[in-house]
Amino acid sequence: MSDISIRLIVGLGNPGPQYEATRHNVGFWLADQVAEDYKTNFAMESSLHGQLAKFKTLNGNVYVLKPTTYMNRSGQAVRAVAQFYKISVEEILVLHDELDIPPGEIKLKKGGGHAGHNGLRDIQAQMGSPEFWRLRIGVGHPRTLGLAQQVADYVLHPPRKEDMSLIEGSLTRGRVSIEALLKGDKNLASRALAAPKNG
Repeated sequence: MSDISIRLIVGLGNPGPQYEATRHNVGFWLADQVAEDYKTNFAMESSLHGQLAKFKTLNGNVYVLKPTTYMNRSGQAVRAVAQFYKISVEEILVLHDELDIPPGEIKLKKGGGHAGHNGLRDIQAQMGSPEFWRLRIGVGHPRTLGLAQQVADYVLHPPRKEDMSLIEGSLTRGRVSIEALLKGDKNLASRALAAPKNG
């Protein structure tokens, strides 16, 4: 067991029905699934710039946040919730789409750069530190997938059918990983993310 403690889980995405099914919103999808796993519901918290759900674990309350700002202002909601509930940057787990990972893969890391991701960039700026945890949900890069789309256009469109089933599989493993993280077990959390071997 490690001494990892997660008190705030942040799903990244853009608000509004036109963005619901897009690649950029996979963080919202996983946040919704976590809320479902822990039998809690989101409530609008205007003063905290987001929708917030809460559940109890043996280690205390855990909050799940979906910012209602656009992606590039995600840090505003993260900072507001962290300040209000006195949550440190190391106790935050951010769920987000990752272009550098193919669909079907999902990876856990702590700290690091933002790789041009506007949501991560703003959280880093608002929190004054990159030392939060990230669950990187692979959506692939248009160039790697042989698509002519620009990145900005690509992330604002739904995944292709064949990619969608792969992403759904990675989100299922992400749910298991989050459960392990909430128990403080980073090793189990990492192992849970491994894609099943073919054959």
